[in-house]
Amino acid sequence: MTKYVVAVSGGVDSVALLDMLSHVPGHDIIVAHFDHGIRVDSADDATFVAHLAATYGYPFETKREELGEHASEDLARQRRYDFLRSVAAKHDAKIVTAHHADDAVETIAINLHRGTGWRGLAVLDSNIVRPLIAKKKSDLRHYAKTKNLQWHEDSTNSSDTYLRNRLRPHVEGLNGNVKRQLLERRQKQIEHKGYIDAEVRRLIGPGPHYSRYFFTHIPTVVAVECLRAATEAKMTRPQLERALIAIKTAAPKSTYHAGGRVNFDFTTRNFSLSLLK
Repeated sequence: MTKYVVAVSGGVDSVALLDMLSHVPGHDIIVAHFDHGIRVDSADDATFVAHLAATYGYPFETKREELGEHASEDLARQRRYDFLRSVAAKHDAKIVTAHHADDAVETIAINLHRGTGWRGLAVLDSNIVRPLIAKKKSDLRHYAKTKNLQWHEDSTNSSDTYLRNRLRPHVEGLNGNVKRQLLERRQKQIEHKGYIDAEVRRLIGPGPHYSRYFFTHIPTVVAVECLRAATEAKMTRPQLERALIAIKTAAPKSTYHAGGRVNFDFTTRNFSLSLLK
């Protein structure tokens, strides 16, 4: 029987997802909740989700970190998914989230705003199950109200501190055709990304040792994609470009620390990578 770790924040989206899954037989569910420690009342959400899991009769996994009210969206997301992956590994399960179509459009807008290029459209980890990705936020809220479900509203959703919240009114103002075209383009870019990533992996080999000559004699745009794959996407575009300079210029027996998560160790002809957790 397939096991699923369902990420439940306590908000309407994940509460609706959990209720929908409870009516689908043939799988085991583990409810997972990560408390970022960003809001003073966040412990109330953990208590609420624990009670929700007990109501459905599902095992409950939770973790709290004190990231603080000034924590970035990226850090919060990273820690949340680190937790979800650890729970999934523990239970040999797949991760399920309540991401919906409006979330996907917002994420596309954020990444394009940041200048991530075509990869800004090919967002969302394909290893995570998103059964609601074709649904609208309004669909989930309607479902929850129809079922008389209870949920918690996250007060940070109305804070201008976060880029997603600042962009949301602009995304909501897009007409349906524009949103649909963005989602269709996103799907095509995901397919292209899968092909490109497979070809890049074939080019660079399994690692962790790589040829400095190879990386310094191919076009920069190709080298960046190859290095992105080799480092398992743990580096930003500027970090990748600086690492390419190091590959070209670093002295033998030297080490280059990139972004705090990747170490490059150089010999005369090659370099090796060590990825830090």
